[in-house]
Amino acid sequence: MAHPFATSDAPDPDADWSLPGWLYTDPEYHAVEVERVLRPSWQIVCHLNDVANPGDFHTIDYLGESVIVVRGDDHKVRGFANVCRHRAMRLVEGPTGCARKFVCPYHAWTYETDGRLSGVPMRRDYPALALEDHGLAAVDLEVWRGFVFVRLEGDGPSVAAMMAPYDAQIAPYRFEEMQTLSPVRLRERAVNWKNVGDNYSDNLHIPVAHDGLTRLFGKSYAIEAAPFVDKMSGQIVDRRSDNPWERFYQTHLPRVDHLPEANQRLWLYFKLWPNMAFNLYADQIDFMQWLPLTPTTSVLREMAFALPDDRREMKLVRYANWRINRVVNAEDTWLIDRVQQGMASRSYTAGPIGRSEVCLRSFARKIRERIPEARLHRAPAPGWSRR
Repeated sequence: MAHPFATSDAPDPDADWSLPGWLYTDPEYHAVEVERVLRPSWQIVCHLNDVANPGDFHTIDYLGESVIVVRGDDHKVRGFANVCRHRAMRLVEGPTGCARKFVCPYHAWTYETDGRLSGVPMRRDYPALALEDHGLAAVDLEVWRGFVFVRLEGDGPSVAAMMAPYDAQIAPYRFEEMQTLSPVRLRERAVNWKNVGDNYSDNLHIPVAHDGLTRLFGKSYAIEAAPFVDKMSGQIVDRRSDNPWERFYQTHLPRVDHLPEANQRLWLYFKLWPNMAFNLYADQIDFMQWLPLTPTTSVLREMAFALPDDRREMKLVRYANWRINRVVNAEDTWLIDRVQQGMASRSYTAGPIGRSEVCLRSFARKIRERIPEARLHRAPAPGWSRR
């Protein structure tokens, strides 16, 4: 079996086929995918400016785990499992907060913001306990251009390495200076997590299913695939849309001086392996990740960031952006719900995939490299993962 982060240069014999339907519904396959694809992957939590002061923390819950990102008294940002080392009680609730110390609400074991266990009631009752050995369990943490990512396990490429092919394109947006525009929002969807990502990178459905984007982009929509990143883009055309919010955005989008001329009216989309995306506009940046709950349900975790800008036209344009993308999101939700239903049909195995569908080809290849059984058009007999 290939290393979970291997990328082969050999021809893919299955390159002309999509991932088969059983991968979107099967519980046994889902458990394997969690172990080989999702637990070793990076997940965005927040921006450094969201944890600006000692004690500030953000949490993310996924795959049955809860992770705390906290700025310590030494101003260093760290990641820990949100689990007391005594009886596995969750230490904090909610997505954000500030704590001088983490005090377990079950038995009052106390941890410093650097993870050290510093207080245990009835300490003498635990003769074998070494405080230094029972600090909070650390998780991998990476800061990339001001954004904070965590990883439960694994040794694959960093976020910076994965995004390296596009680093120069991203640099002008000044990610490091971003402030939260809207806090984390969670939206559950009755679909497999891959369905969300497949749709995000699918270029062929844009002119068919998204009238608004087609009006905004004309024929400028383009895609490409790097080893760990998909890139999509579209230029806002000059032809005025009949839709009032689209026309308002086209007409009133103000100039952003720090961006190159080519980026002033560019909508730029990046999907980062395996389940994160961020949308870059001249007016703001949206992050989204699709986290599995079960083989057939997911939660979309979304947040938006922007550089401080008090111009009235910028505030109105951001609202217009939201109105435009609210329609796009509703259209995509309708699509992926019905695709998920189709994936459960016994009539569907795997579909042919076009040469132009480079992003879907790239994703499918990485899945098949990590889980060879994903090449099978029909599910193998139960118990295959234990043999």
